Amino acid sequence: MTAVTTPSAAGHQAPEPTGASAASTARTGRTVLARSRHPGRRHAPWPRRAVVAALLLGASVVFLAPLVWLLSASLKPRPEVFNHRLLPDPVAWQNYVDVFEAVPLALWTLNSVVVGLAAAAAMTVSSALVAFGFAYFRFRGRDALFTVVLATMMLPGVVALIPTFIIWQRLGLVGTQVPLWAGNLFASAFSVFLLRQFFLGIPRELFEAATVDGASSWRLFRSIAVPLSWPALTIVFVLELKASWTDLIRPLIYLQDTALFTLPLGLKVVLDQFGKGGEAEWQLVLAASVIATIPMVLVFFVGQRFFVEGVATAGRKG
Repeated sequence: MTAVTTPSAAGHQAPEPTGASAASTARTGRTVLARSRHPGRRHAPWPRRAVVAALLLGASVVFLAPLVWLLSASLKPRPEVFNHRLLPDPVAWQNYVDVFEAVPLALWTLNSVVVGLAAAAAMTVSSALVAFGFAYFRFRGRDALFTVVLATMMLPGVVALIPTFIIWQRLGLVGTQVPLWAGNLFASAFSVFLLRQFFLGIPRELFEAATVDGASSWRLFRSIAVPLSWPALTIVFVLELKASWTDLIRPLIYLQDTALFTLPLGLKVVLDQFGKGGEAEWQLVLAASVIATIPMVLVFFVGQRFFVEGVATAGRKG
């Protein structure tokens, strides 16, 4: 790399590089963004903080109560499932063994993991590419086109249900797991909006410095935009993973083979088989529900730092 000389304070000539690589620019950008996004904060008076803490604690108890009851009831013997005792006595761990023996719950869990990861990855990558285009490139009609993209969020999902089914049927993919995740390759308006707001918060000077050094548009996206946007990308990934994990409509429409069922459709099978009639085995239904719930709880616990940071940062740029 060639260098130009600039006069120093003493009048001497000192070499100065003409540009920085995209990778080093990204590292510098992380420091800049970290300083700009975490300014000094003034703490509120302790009485106000105590009130806020009490409200948060109360809200946490309200939201956690159903989960605690679900876990407790899943560990009770069949005659005691709906009693008012919080701690089961005795603890019926056999409920979890029985539900795995009664239905292929492990296979359905594996199917949900595969489909969920594929759907989340497809949504994250496609939305990031579209959002970077709207944030970085300047072209005529960009704002109008972005408005049209946002307007699609007003359409209910059921509007495209039948046309989408016809497309997958013409492609011969009905009865496979492909329709459960491949549609995410075309991004979503909400994810594009969220990531675009985050990309707009990255100083444009970082991209210009890398462009001077000869970086292509793809290199700008891969080496600067993506490394500086992990919180927002994590939000999109986690939200889509959760949406896929809890989706019942699409598996109900596209899947016929029991071996391809995902957990939501598998839970419907468990409910139909054990949750009806006078001899309902509700402890098995609740045990299967716990198995389907715990993974998403763990995912949110692991990604909560990125989740909060990404939401807070994306809202600062209009």
